[in-house]
Amino acid sequence: MHISAKADYATRALLELARAPEQPLTCEAIADAQGIPFRFLKSVVGELRRAGLVRSQRGCVGGYWLGVPADAITLLDVTRAVDGELITLRGEPLSGLGYAGAARGLPEVWRRIEADAAAVLGGVTVAALLAEAEGGAEPVAAQGAA
Repeated sequence: MHISAKADYATRALLELARAPEQPLTCEAIADAQGIPFRFLKSVVGELRRAGLVRSQRGCVGGYWLGVPADAITLLDVTRAVDGELITLRGEPLSGLGYAGAARGLPEVWRRIEADAAAVLGGVTVAALLAEAEGGAEPVAAQGAA
C-alpha cells in the first residue's frame, strides 16, 4: 500500500489545526511548523476545505480552522478527501475487478486488504493522534489492537 504525500501532509496540517483550535492558522504557519512545502500544502488544504474538514476565512485575521471536531475526523476521512479511493489497481477501483482461471480469487484478496486498511484508518482520529503526541493517551496502535 502506498501512503501519498498528500495524505501525510493533510493529516499533519489537521493535527496543527487541532492543536490550536481557538485561533486560525495560515498555511505558512502550518508549513513552517511541520516542514511541509508551502505550495503543496496550499493545494492540500484546498482539498480539505472542499471536503469540509477545514474552513477558512480571508483577511487580516484569516486563516484555517478545523471544519469538524478533531474527534470526528478519521485518517480514512483525510485519505479519501485528498486521494479518493483508498486502494486502486492501475488507477481503477477494486470494486469491479475480476479475473478468470487460476487468478479468480485474487481480487477478493485485494478487496480484503482495502477493507482492513479502511478499518485501521477509520479507527484513528485526529484527536487521538494529538492526545498521544501530547502524552495524554494510550498509543493509537494499541487502541486499534483491542
